[in-house]
Amino acid sequence: MSADGHAVAHYFEQCKLLAYPDPGSALYKALRAARIDPYRLATVPAAYARMSGKPWTIGWGDAGPDVVPGMAITQAEADRRYAHRMAAEFEPAVRGACRVDLTQRQFDALVSIFYNTGATNMTGSTLMRKLNAGDFAGAAAEFPRWNISGGTLSKGLQRRREAERQLFLGMDPQAAIVAGVAKFP
Repeated sequence: MSADGHAVAHYFEQCKLLAYPDPGSALYKALRAARIDPYRLATVPAAYARMSGKPWTIGWGDAGPDVVPGMAITQAEADRRYAHRMAAEFEPAVRGACRVDLTQRQFDALVSIFYNTGATNMTGSTLMRKLNAGDFAGAAAEFPRWNISGGTLSKGLQRRREAERQLFLGMDPQAAIVAGVAKFP
């Protein structure tokens, strides 16, 4: 993944050094409704202990299996974890799923969406079927469909998908981010 792809992924992931519940989870929604900041939880309040926050996330959107409530890391550890997961999991997943040649920005956009939605979810997706059939425009049109979190339409995911789509289509990463944010104010 190039600096262009990292710029888009980092913009939307926003590094958090304390583990937090998935924004689509029941726990996250309940905490928000109670005006408790899910991004500042050292422990889950007893009243919410039975609610799931999975997958717990830390750093640059790392929802790895070792991320648990109360976990805290340094910025250096967040950067290391992100780089490791990209290189070990998501870049190889994109290479393995693609049967066509890609530009660097297409590859970057795919790594970003694979990282955010999960490689397993993306590998058999319509987006990848269209891409592997050589339908690049059709593949680009599939990015916006991946905008649901916890069963709810997410404005943040709409913005991210538009930015990833624009990057896939060859746009400069900063312009792609602006386009995503502007399209879904």
